[in-house]
Amino acid sequence: MRHLVLRESTGLRYFTFFYLYVMQGLPAGFGMTAVVNYLIGRNLSAATVATFSAVVGLPWALQFVWGPLIDKYQDSIIGQRKQWVVLTQLVAALASLALLLVHDPVAQLPLLKLAFVVHSVFASIQDASVDAIAISVVPEAERGRVNAFMRGGFLLGISAGAAGLGWVLHRYGFFEAALTQTVLLLALTVLTFFIRLDHTDQLVPTFGRSAAAPRHADNPSVGWLFRALFRAITEPRTLRLFGVIAAAYLCFGMFGWAYNYHLIHVLHWPDSDVSILQGGWGTLATLGITVTGGILADRIGPARLQRRVLLVLGVFLLLFCSLSFLWPQVPFAIFGLLVWNMADPSLSVAALPLLMALCQPRIEGSQFTTYMALVNLCGVSGAYLTGLLLEYLSVPVLGGACSVVVLLLFWVLGNKAVRATARSGSSVG
Repeated sequence: MRHLVLRESTGLRYFTFFYLYVMQGLPAGFGMTAVVNYLIGRNLSAATVATFSAVVGLPWALQFVWGPLIDKYQDSIIGQRKQWVVLTQLVAALASLALLLVHDPVAQLPLLKLAFVVHSVFASIQDASVDAIAISVVPEAERGRVNAFMRGGFLLGISAGAAGLGWVLHRYGFFEAALTQTVLLLALTVLTFFIRLDHTDQLVPTFGRSAAAPRHADNPSVGWLFRALFRAITEPRTLRLFGVIAAAYLCFGMFGWAYNYHLIHVLHWPDSDVSILQGGWGTLATLGITVTGGILADRIGPARLQRRVLLVLGVFLLLFCSLSFLWPQVPFAIFGLLVWNMADPSLSVAALPLLMALCQPRIEGSQFTTYMALVNLCGVSGAYLTGLLLEYLSVPVLGGACSVVVLLLFWVLGNKAVRATARSGSSVG
């Protein structure tokens, strides 16, 4: 166990951030894909299901609340910020037990919603802690590849939650699916105890007078954290770059949610089939694209890669929505579903290294968490807005509008001011 030190092993960094994101993706795939598709398949209205998605995702949009707290109390004898990861992993796994109280998800929708929200709160703190650790221990030249492993782990977790737990849900029942999720989360939590950030870190805390003081007993004040954070995120150049990224996530999330609804509600696909397709077929291809994207982000620069991703996906979405008369053809519809599953990972593998590079020392947890909270808010808002807009617009029209916005973002990212900000934030690229 003495060799499991993050700062001293590239391979261990890849593995650690991969499995930590598997833990985050597993409940996300179960709740936001398998359960959402299940509710749509039970003929609940688009607005009702969209509200469920938005409420469950809301804690992820409030991550900026946890960032300053994590940075305020970042020092620990078991590793800088590691205490937050261990604690929240354990509590999130235990909070998952609350789902065992739900026997009929449709009839007990308020309880189902509450149970997922409680879990999401602790999972979002875990996510913020892991991101802060990644920024502090991963060399800048590795960030593209490490982000690829992070997104790949998240994708694999989503696949297991959507396809695997979705299958358990339909084959055995909701109780069995929730129990399986809880057992998996607890098992993965055990791994975290045996990984050190530095070789001087202890595996377990020491209590009493003999306890060693933290190496960096200089936790910043809350006032300083908020002032430094406000200055960092309101700098005009970084605001322009983040605005492009946030708008892209909003568009991608809106069409993804709307297309799932169209397949189940309009084309009458079984919701289990949609969940399995999203979480099963195409996963290996998407993982391959994610890892390749991480290598390209380190080689050609994340800013240049992001422009190419926006162009390709914007053109694809425009063409795919223009051919919506072919959506009733099952092979064509499956093709669109599988390709669009690659949209978020493809965007993230370029966007996250850019956002990491913008983060400043000592507030990296707060700053990156704020960025991710706003990105998650785009996803929550996208789900809620889509549920409202589908009362007036068809899915192809909504998707066509999203494609136009994405192509405009491609053009905006080519603006000299935005391009200069992106390059200065990722100079290693």
